[in-house]
Amino acid sequence: MATVLIIEDDHTIHSLIKEALALQGFNTLSAYSGTEGKLLVEQNQIDVILLDLMLPGMDGGIFLKELRKVNMIPVIVISAKNDQASKLDLLTNGADDYITKPFDLKELLVRIRIQLRHAAKVVFSDMKEIRYKDIQVNLDTREVKVNDQAVHLTGREYAILLLLIEHPQKVFSRANIYESIWNEPFFNSDKTINMHISNLRNKLNQADTNYIQTVWGIGFKFD
Repeated sequence: MATVLIIEDDHTIHSLIKEALALQGFNTLSAYSGTEGKLLVEQNQIDVILLDLMLPGMDGGIFLKELRKVNMIPVIVISAKNDQASKLDLLTNGADDYITKPFDLKELLVRIRIQLRHAAKVVFSDMKEIRYKDIQVNLDTREVKVNDQAVHLTGREYAILLLLIEHPQKVFSRANIYESIWNEPFFNSDKTINMHISNLRNKLNQADTNYIQTVWGIGFKFD
């Protein structure tokens, strides 16, 4: 699960955010000053930063400017300042989102998930190739190789492979796969999905590993 760094010196607000994130399965790191937050960024893999502005020592604005010199971790500013000029200034100087105090925890959770989705898309779009053990996928040419041997996939098979290989170990139901690839509601199309999975497995069979695992009663995962 994603790791969220909370940089907030108000202990009550900090604890509320931390508890809400923990209930949703997020990992959290805690900092109560900009200097402490900077140190945690240098020492840990962080997916999203929640940043208060009025901090002891290095304030939030300076922290953000220093961070953006070396790192593009998504930052959501949480501040009591609600004037338009402050918001625009922070967004211009590197903040990805801005929420004012007092705020709704549910809204904050939604904003965090939005930033995680944006970050995932940026990383994926910047990649030219996906490598997973014996499998290589060239995202520009759509060429797939197993053990350096070309594998010819149909459009649907290629889309299913990308969906699974991008989320190894995640279990996808047949409905998940169908609605993601066909972009239409799933109406008990088990045979359609099973046929495409079977064909894809056969084409990837040059590998020593059976990559597509069946999770009985649920669906499939890439392993």
